[in-house]
Amino acid sequence: MAAKEFHYDAKKVAYYEVEGWKAYYDRNWLRLLRLVLALAEAQFHIPFPQSWVAAYYITRASVAFVPKEHDQTVVRGYLEKFYRLSQRYSGLDFDPAKAADLENEYWEVHRRLSGKPDKTEFIETMTKLHAAIFDMTLDEARESGELRVEANNVLDTITAHTSTDVAGDWLRCADLLTRCYTSIERAKA
Repeated sequence: MAAKEFHYDAKKVAYYEVEGWKAYYDRNWLRLLRLVLALAEAQFHIPFPQSWVAAYYITRASVAFVPKEHDQTVVRGYLEKFYRLSQRYSGLDFDPAKAADLENEYWEVHRRLSGKPDKTEFIETMTKLHAAIFDMTLDEARESGELRVEANNVLDTITAHTSTDVAGDWLRCADLLTRCYTSIERAKA
């Protein structure tokens, strides 16, 4: 049986992700849950009510990740449950355990490198994550990884309170993520 064609609205996915970032940093868990529900449906085509379950897993992983001294096993476990649902409904053929490992690595590397100038490790992690989930080569995923890290760098100026234009930087995050997700669709076309 051939895999179904995978597609999404890159602008919509970017919107839900940026709004999810805002909810995460505001510790507004109910809003994050609703946004991840919409993101799961828009990006991975997880149908309702399973999308609620997927949103619950990411929200629980996010809450568990907040403390600097958190239990990575708990975070990773919720991420894997999310990626199992994503893999089941998206039509993508990826290993949910590997995706969870790479997502967990992304969260850890982002936290560790926030505010530091050298983001090479972060770009490599994001590139590997996108390649693994979207069945692309590392070369095909490089642009999306770089754009995603650039969006995270802008996010870091907002969360570190060094942004001189918070509203404009949120818009810049959305633009960078839209370009990131558009590059994935282009590579998969």
